[in-house]
Amino acid sequence: MADFKLRLPDDLAVRFDGWAAERGGRSPALRHLIEQACTSAPPSCNAPCRLGVRPMKLTVRLAAADGRGLDAAAGEFGLTPNAWAAALIRRRLHARPTFRRSDELSLLAMQTELRRIGVNVNQIARALNTAVMEGKVLDLELAYLDDLRAELRAHLMALREAFEGNLAYWQVDP
Repeated sequence: MADFKLRLPDDLAVRFDGWAAERGGRSPALRHLIEQACTSAPPSCNAPCRLGVRPMKLTVRLAAADGRGLDAAAGEFGLTPNAWAAALIRRRLHARPTFRRSDELSLLAMQTELRRIGVNVNQIARALNTAVMEGKVLDLELAYLDDLRAELRAHLMALREAFEGNLAYWQVDP
């Protein structure tokens, strides 16, 4: 059987107890109210709908030294202790990284650069496909394409290193 618990201000609890006393006490009165709520017509579209399922809340008690360590680690990473613990759990369960805000901004800048390079590569490829080039002009275009390829490779390596470093930070050895 399900067990419902709730907190009420003292004055409201006293008033409810007075009302419930005439209906057999708290439990019978609450059961009757819940039964009525479940058998009534569903709420109309105008009525405020219940929000989605709330995220799970986890409460952890730590020794003072562990709490200070958590505060230090979270602060060093630019997160609250709750966000830091959630990031650690996400890493463990889903192998998903969590980045500092400054790192996120760097990754967004890298994404912008990669798009810019991609546009340049497409322009070069289009030009090479439509133009008949000979000698030095073709050599210059191919050299430019090689430069772009090297720049793209460097950005991709930096991105890979960022993800690997982040995942290593959150790694918990079993």
